[in-house]
Amino acid sequence: MKAILYGEHGPADVMKYVELPDPSAGPGEVLVKLAAASVAPFDWKLRAGHLKAHFTLPMPSVPGRDGAGEIIALGEGVTGFSVGDRVSVMAGVFAQGGYAEKIAADVKNVVRIPDNLDFLQAAALSNAGLSAWICVRTAEVKSGDKVLVHAGAGAVGGLLVQLCHFIGADVTATCRAANRDYVLGLGANRVIAYDEEDFSALRDQDVVFDLMGGEVHDKSYQVLRSGGRLIWLVADPFLDRSAEFGVTVTRAMISDDREVLQSMMDLAESGLIKPQIARTIPLAEAAEAHRLMEAGAISRGRLLLTM
Repeated sequence: MKAILYGEHGPADVMKYVELPDPSAGPGEVLVKLAAASVAPFDWKLRAGHLKAHFTLPMPSVPGRDGAGEIIALGEGVTGFSVGDRVSVMAGVFAQGGYAEKIAADVKNVVRIPDNLDFLQAAALSNAGLSAWICVRTAEVKSGDKVLVHAGAGAVGGLLVQLCHFIGADVTATCRAANRDYVLGLGANRVIAYDEEDFSALRDQDVVFDLMGGEVHDKSYQVLRSGGRLIWLVADPFLDRSAEFGVTVTRAMISDDREVLQSMMDLAESGLIKPQIARTIPLAEAAEAHRLMEAGAISRGRLLLTM
């Protein structure tokens, strides 16, 4: 099979398009021929070595946290799945990732794709959806909460806007002015264009989702009410000022969870949320995909690799 591989941390060019032996489905696993995989900010930060303090990768490594495709073989003891099933796959940080034509995955990390989603939509929803759901669960968002979502046009931010809107929260989102109508269309009650306005004029928010860190994180404290909750993902370094402002700061710990991904697929099947696709790039050009992510050139939805 063709795959992307790197043997050291460094710039995007350390990733090589290579041929590797086909994986096989072991006991309790399915072998999936992938059609698409998502490219997340986590991927390039991991490859660049920015997350070495948190993750020690086995080298060489095939990147990618998810993929979508068709089951082509079943391992011993597998029940509930059949050859030909369309599935989304969660790929662990330390296992083979989704930047490959095939992947062997434990059935506990596999979810069927609803009939109304294609492979691209399923891949766009997989890791991003997992992250968004866990963020919302960590924040304990409920109907009527005032919620601020930073980077509301992005893959995770866009799903956060949709999820919080579905729950019944009052959603404010930040994004570029060019993405204002797009984010309003996702369900935000209001949009603050960070290239035209200063979001720090907001007050009394119950929850802030910080997907940025740095200065954005620092300015987010003052928009929260006393007792509010600031939820963050892997982001630029910041100073925890929770005691100073009387709020709670919590990192959303993202881990593969079949029930969570199934819940996201169920919402998409019902039409209550919609996966957002930025653009597609062939697997062979994964290095270019990483360069685009690093440059901040992807602002709407998820960037996808196609096999």
